[in-house]
Amino acid sequence: MSRLAVEQRGQGPDLVLVHGWGMHSGVWDELAAQLEDRFTLHLVDLPGHGASRCDGGGDIDAWAGAVLEAVPAGAAWAGWSLGGLVALQAGLRAPGHMRSLVLLASTPRFVRAADWPCGVDAGVLDLFAAQLDKDHEKTLQRFLSLQVRGSEHLAQTLRRLRRRLSTGRPSAAALRAGLGMLRESDFRARLAAFEPPLRLLLGERDTLVPAALAGRLQRFPAHCIAGAGHAPFVSHPEACAAQLWHWLQPGAGEQAHG
Repeated sequence: MSRLAVEQRGQGPDLVLVHGWGMHSGVWDELAAQLEDRFTLHLVDLPGHGASRCDGGGDIDAWAGAVLEAVPAGAAWAGWSLGGLVALQAGLRAPGHMRSLVLLASTPRFVRAADWPCGVDAGVLDLFAAQLDKDHEKTLQRFLSLQVRGSEHLAQTLRRLRRRLSTGRPSAAALRAGLGMLRESDFRARLAAFEPPLRLLLGERDTLVPAALAGRLQRFPAHCIAGAGHAPFVSHPEACAAQLWHWLQPGAGEQAHG
C-alpha cells in the first residue's frame, strides 16, 4: 500500500488525528485550530481518502499498518468513528508506537447485538453498502445527515461537514472497505489486551455511538460533550480541545484511569 498523505501542523507533543468514513483530514480544521498551539498535529488521510491516492482496498489491519508507517512513534492518537477502529487495530498491532488513544465518538463495535445495545442496526450499514453501487454522492450525503442527527447545532455542523466533503471524494473501494470494517469489526474482547491508555470522548446526543457506551466500558475514563452529535469536534471544537488537552497535555499522566 502506498504511503499515506499526512499534514503536519502546530508545535508541541505529537497527536495523530484519524478521520472517519467517507471524509478526509480536512474534517479536523475547527479542532486543529484549537490545538495547533499545544500539539504537533499529524492529520492522516486514510487509504483512498483525501490526498492518499491508493485505491483504499484492503482490510483494517492493512489500513492500521499504513497509518503506523506514516506517523511518528510515541504519539498520542485520537480516532473518530471508523478512525477509532483503525486506531484500535494499530494499538493492538504496535502498542509501543502509541502513547495513548482517545476514541472520539467511536466504539469497539458499531453494530448492535443482543448483548450490545450501544450500536446501530446492521441493516443500516447494509443499506448504505447497497446504495453505494447506485449513487455514491447520495449515500455520502445521507451518512452526513445521520452524523448530525440530534446535535444542537445541526444545520451549522451539517454545512461544515458538507463543505469538507466537497473538497475531496473517497474512492469507491475505500468506501466499500470502510463500510465492511464498520459492519464486521468487534474489539470488545480484545480491549483487555489493549496496552496504551484508552479514553472515550462522546457526544451527548450521538445516535450512532450513544453516550451510554461509557456505562458499558466503565474501566475507561469517559467525557461527554453536552449537546453534541456524532461529530462533536465539528459542532463543539472548543469543548473537545479542552478535554483532549486535559487528558493529553505533558505531565497529565498516562494511566488509563486518569
